[in-house]
Amino acid sequence: MNINDPIFGELEYEYGWVKDLTVYFFGRECEISLMVDGEENGEFSDEQYAAYQALMLNWAYLQQNLLQSIVEYYKQKRHELGYDIEVNDHYPPIETQDQLIEMITLDGIVVPYADIFDERDIGMTFNCTWDIENGVGIRLLNEKVAQIGYQDVAI
Repeated sequence: MNINDPIFGELEYEYGWVKDLTVYFFGRECEISLMVDGEENGEFSDEQYAAYQALMLNWAYLQQNLLQSIVEYYKQKRHELGYDIEVNDHYPPIETQDQLIEMITLDGIVVPYADIFDERDIGMTFNCTWDIENGVGIRLLNEKVAQIGYQDVAI
């Protein structure tokens, strides 16, 4: 089943509403999945629309904050696993955000039901070279990084 939503565009229902979307992440074109929580009737809340529109409006500005948060998360993970002392090819030392950009790929944007948080709520998933199985997930509240971890944080 497909719908054409005025904000999200053409969506297909697959246990939730999805569509392929092209976005630019640090100047690179990325094919990602937009996943919008919703029932089969295709009705979404004003809060979901507001969260998605705020993300898109602030996308250029947000990218820098996202990347900085992932750098900090990576360094913390690397330290927790002891790879700041013992060499591991999957967790090389990084000093710059440019090095990290080579290690991650934006995979998806999740617009969850608006019933958990009062703020505008968006999830983002990334694939990464250091943890192929779990990736990286970010939860944004009011366009600020609220939580970062494995991809399930974003869903």
